[in-house]
Amino acid sequence: MAGTLAEWIAEYLDYLRYQRSLSGHTVRGYASDLGQFLDYLTHTPEGDPRPEPALGQIDNLTIREFLGVLYRKRNRKSSVARKLASIRSFMKYLATRGAIGTNPARSVVSPRRDMRLPDTLAVDTVARLVESPDAGTDGGKRDRAILELLYAAGIRVGELVGLNLGDVRLQEGLLHVLGKGSKERVVPFGRKAGEAMAAYLRVRARAPARAPQSDLEAVFLNARGGRLTARSVWNIVDRYVGQLAERLRVHPHTLRHTFATHMLSAGADLRTIQELLGHESLSTTQKYTHVSVEQLIRVYESSHPRARPRAGGR
Repeated sequence: MAGTLAEWIAEYLDYLRYQRSLSGHTVRGYASDLGQFLDYLTHTPEGDPRPEPALGQIDNLTIREFLGVLYRKRNRKSSVARKLASIRSFMKYLATRGAIGTNPARSVVSPRRDMRLPDTLAVDTVARLVESPDAGTDGGKRDRAILELLYAAGIRVGELVGLNLGDVRLQEGLLHVLGKGSKERVVPFGRKAGEAMAAYLRVRARAPARAPQSDLEAVFLNARGGRLTARSVWNIVDRYVGQLAERLRVHPHTLRHTFATHMLSAGADLRTIQELLGHESLSTTQKYTHVSVEQLIRVYESSHPRARPRAGGR
């Protein structure tokens, strides 16, 4: 069992990584926040080392003082709130493991976050972006499918590169997505994305089987036949954004934000969008709301600008 605060933090990060199955990016965020808190507890304001406090000595006042230091260093409210959330989650873990009696961070009020709207694209702009790859080349077919799917399904980049061939139900226009925390969901995609995926999968079927065994079922492949990485998708999006005449701040997540914004504008309700995006809750005070696959498909087809018509006039 862990003993020092640093050892407990290391154990907690392993718990997040291997038992909660959080992404490497998310775990690194927790590590950074908790490392900063540890540094505050073990160093004076002048930077000199000081004895590490016992776990039971870390109370709500200690945590408030740490947040005060962050404010004096002009950290943004959103950054302070995130660090408090990391500490609160860590302290909860300590309490469940019996290392402390109660979670001292529970009584610390989170700062009210500044409202920041995500960057989105207009319908005509996103259409020009997703249609910009050269569909006459194998690489262009792959890139077109990637851009179409990011916008059509609103999935995260990690979810996109994690797709396997068995996760794509092309005839039904559905994806089986493995999201954060290994939570599964089914997401529909529209006619344009379906056409792009069909064209790419014909190219994908001709790919030589030279990839590692773990990548043989990957949907999106790099030039060497291995599974495409999230960084590569960022580079792909950057390349096609650079071809547009407009000066845009666009990254893969922008297409996810754009998907949700366009769905909302067309009349889709928040709970449907919550399910499509794989969010656990609408806010910290709302419970997760289940929406059936049939309802998702019906709302998606009537709301998304590039959804395909279905048999029976739906």
